[in-house]
Amino acid sequence: MGWLLGILLVITLLIVWCYADFHLGLYVHKKRWKKRSYPLRKGELQLITNGPDLFEIYFKDLREAKSSIHILFYIVKNDRFSQAFWDVLIEKAREGVKVQLLLDWLGSRHVRKKWIKKARSCGIDIAFSHGPRFPFLIFTLQQRNHRKITIIDDHIGYLGGYNIGKEYINLDPKLSPWRDYHVRVKGEGISDLQNEFMVDWVRAKKKRVAKHKDDLVENGKMLHRFYPSEGVGVEYHLLKLIDGAKTSILIGTPYFIPTEALIASLEAAMKRGVSLTVLVPETADHAIVKEASFRYLRRVLAGGGQVYQFEKGFFHAKVIIVDGEICDIGTANFDQRSILLNHEINCYIYDKTFIADVERALYEDISHSHPMSLGKLNNVGLGVRFKEWIGWIIRGLL
Repeated sequence: MGWLLGILLVITLLIVWCYADFHLGLYVHKKRWKKRSYPLRKGELQLITNGPDLFEIYFKDLREAKSSIHILFYIVKNDRFSQAFWDVLIEKAREGVKVQLLLDWLGSRHVRKKWIKKARSCGIDIAFSHGPRFPFLIFTLQQRNHRKITIIDDHIGYLGGYNIGKEYINLDPKLSPWRDYHVRVKGEGISDLQNEFMVDWVRAKKKRVAKHKDDLVENGKMLHRFYPSEGVGVEYHLLKLIDGAKTSILIGTPYFIPTEALIASLEAAMKRGVSLTVLVPETADHAIVKEASFRYLRRVLAGGGQVYQFEKGFFHAKVIIVDGEICDIGTANFDQRSILLNHEINCYIYDKTFIADVERALYEDISHSHPMSLGKLNNVGLGVRFKEWIGWIIRGLL
């Protein structure tokens, strides 16, 4: 029995250490965090909802780069499509274009070392963001850089839900077709995207770099504002959106695991007559996340909201539309990991033409979905209930 007690003691100490590491790390992070905010900008925004279409335009823009390419991705995979991505960057570096590539340490862990070695030998500057660090090893392993940012020649920018891998161009049988929303940006906001990239770049390189020229480029007509987040202040920002809704809220997200304050705010909105529609995927790309959303989706349905499950592939877009007047689109999911932990970047858009395009895309996706019912959700089996319970326990890390 002595050995059994010893094992239990070790397990208990390990759990206590992990808990203390995570929460102390989060506390220190919040204390050190400094808010960055950006003004309203004018520009040209293009919504792209299909992977093959996106990467046709994206690769064309990369190939036409003349001076600089700055890229941040959460995930770059180890497959043929990812190889094509590296090939384009190497080609541009050999032409003399300055290429800086920043990847999340965990999300891009499968990238081949020989690709990195070859890219560096051709002049590409590569850094990895958010590697594990002492003294808060567990916390730094969990806090991911989930952003997807590209800036080309200080002239063209990209952000949204797409990463680099075969599934994003519909080559994964389980998740195909992959439905996501990405935005191509031109105009004044490019300087803000560039600034956010450089903030992450300096942190990853752990050294000062020359300050980037922060010139505003040509204007456009579409009003927008970038909102970077690092697990602090996001909940407040979303609460302002929801609490300000007068007629309608549309939410599209692959993972619906809001904080208690957010789900309560949505319930209050429905009580005052605001229509709420939530679109989530039928197919899950990770274990537990689908079941973890059920307790929150029940509350939406019980309050009179509508919930749809996307059936035509996998839905991965991150979007909120309030009253047809404000659109929040970017990298942050409507879940506690994005809200309370990850580094994300979203764009608030106030242009009615662009918002109408997003609404059309959402309603097209809803047409390929089926409505969820409260009765069905209330009568799931014990296996699903167990997954829900596990999901609730680890909801902040899903």
